[in-house]
Amino acid sequence: MLTTIQYNSKKIQIDLSKPLDISIPMRASKSNVNAWYIDEPKIEPVQLDDWIGSVAQGADVNFNTIKFNPHAHGTHTECIGHITKEFYSVNKQLKTFFFSAEVISLAPEKFLKDYVFSKAQLQFAIDKKRPQALVVRTLPNMKEKLSRQYSNTNWPYFKEEAIEFLVNKGIKHLLVDLPSIDREHDGGELRAHKAFWGFKDKLRKDCTITEFIYVQNKIKDGSYMLNLQIAPFENDASPSKPILYKIIA
Repeated sequence: MLTTIQYNSKKIQIDLSKPLDISIPMRASKSNVNAWYIDEPKIEPVQLDDWIGSVAQGADVNFNTIKFNPHAHGTHTECIGHITKEFYSVNKQLKTFFFSAEVISLAPEKFLKDYVFSKAQLQFAIDKKRPQALVVRTLPNMKEKLSRQYSNTNWPYFKEEAIEFLVNKGIKHLLVDLPSIDREHDGGELRAHKAFWGFKDKLRKDCTITEFIYVQNKIKDGSYMLNLQIAPFENDASPSKPILYKIIA
């Protein structure tokens, strides 16, 4: 199903019948992807006296309660409210949902005892392109990302100057396949988050960070349209389902 979209001063076509889902589904399992030192998600039928909300256990309907943390348990999109005293809801800050996007693949570089993504890497990968959204696939890219337990692993992170480069490029939506764009243990500095949301200058309240994506190897680096779908939670972050579409013409 070909659809024509007006982008800037030109029209482009995408095929809505061929979505490329880069989200990780949430499962009530210890093998669900996880970070931040908490237990796995829970999806359980409600129990009221002798009634259990499960068709398999005699009920007319399945009636589950779900307990999870959006930051720890899967693909999620967060807004500036993630790191501010003032409350900001991603459901209020994210007001449009289609964006031009560039997919890039980066291998982290050794930096002291860590691995990082640098400004130079991003400059080379993006070159002169100016997408609204940037999708970063980290290398190596294995299916283990769908179930990896990240707590206390010191994952790779983005240097502050790298994020400042993206801000200067005009990128408003950053999507990564890691639990955070910052170092796991950084003493609460959150330099990358603060740089992305403009804490040194003007707050970028309409910008988002999406973490815990998974970009399959069959999805090539290049230009796409992104549909960034979120659940309507009034919270700093929400489970999300980012979808890429190839640009046909």
